[in-house]
Amino acid sequence: MLEDKCQLQRNYDEQGYFVIRNYFNDAEIAQLRAVVLKFHQLWQRDNATFYQEEAFNSSLITGSEYLSSDDRVKLFNFISSKKVMNVVESVIVNNPAFMNTQLFFNPVNPTQKDFWHRDCQYDHDIEGQKIAIQETQVLHLRVPLFDELGMELVPESHKRWDNEEEFNVRQEEKGKVSSDDLSTGKKISLSTGDLLVFSADMIHRGLYGLDRLALDILVFDSAGDFADYVDDDCLPDNAMLDKIDDPRLFINTINLKS
Repeated sequence: MLEDKCQLQRNYDEQGYFVIRNYFNDAEIAQLRAVVLKFHQLWQRDNATFYQEEAFNSSLITGSEYLSSDDRVKLFNFISSKKVMNVVESVIVNNPAFMNTQLFFNPVNPTQKDFWHRDCQYDHDIEGQKIAIQETQVLHLRVPLFDELGMELVPESHKRWDNEEEFNVRQEEKGKVSSDDLSTGKKISLSTGDLLVFSADMIHRGLYGLDRLALDILVFDSAGDFADYVDDDCLPDNAMLDKIDDPRLFINTINLKS
C-alpha cells in the first residue's frame, strides 16, 4: 500500500529521501532480476578487466547492447509501472522525465571502500555544486534485487551545503579520505522488495557487502537542463513505445531531446 503522496513529498522535501518497505512483490522482483542478471553477466564479460580492478556500477541497462527488444520492453514497463510512477509523481509533480538506469554491485577488488559523494560533484566545481543543490531535481529510485546493507545518507543535505567535516571527507581535504565515517550519516539497510528514493545531490554512499545488486532508476524534472545527459540508445523506439503500458516518462524525455 502506497503511503499518502503528500507525506512522501514532505519526507523528501525535508529529509531528501524516503524508503517504502516491501513495495514490490516476489513476482515483480523475480522478473526484474532475471532481465538485469542477463545484462550484468554480458556486461561483466565485456568489461572483465575493469570489473576485476575497480568497477562498482554499470549504466545504460535499458540500451540495446546487451538486451533483446523483449527484455528492454520488460524493463521499460517496470520503470514506468503504476507503482513506480505513483512514487515518482509524489516528488516530481509536473512532467517527470527518464534519464538513465544504473546497476550497483560489490567491487571485486577488496581494497576498494565505499565513498561519500554528491552526484553533482562530477559535473561541477564547488560553486557549481552549491547552485545545483538549490536548483536541480534528479531522483534516484533504488530497487535492491537481493538483501543488502543498503545506503548511508546525510539527511537534509539535498538542500544545504556541507558542514566542515562533510566537506573535508567528501573532497578529501585536511588528511581525510572519502571513505571515512561521517557523524551525520544515517544507514538505511535494504531488503528485496524495498524501494529507496533519494536526491542525487544529497551526500550519500552505497554500502558494500552481502549480495549487493541494486537497480537505480534516475528521473529528472523536465524543467531541469538534463536532456543532453540521456543516451538515445537507452530510450524506447516507436515499436517499443506501443508495447509500454504508460510511456509518458520516456515520451517526456524524447520530446525534450527533440
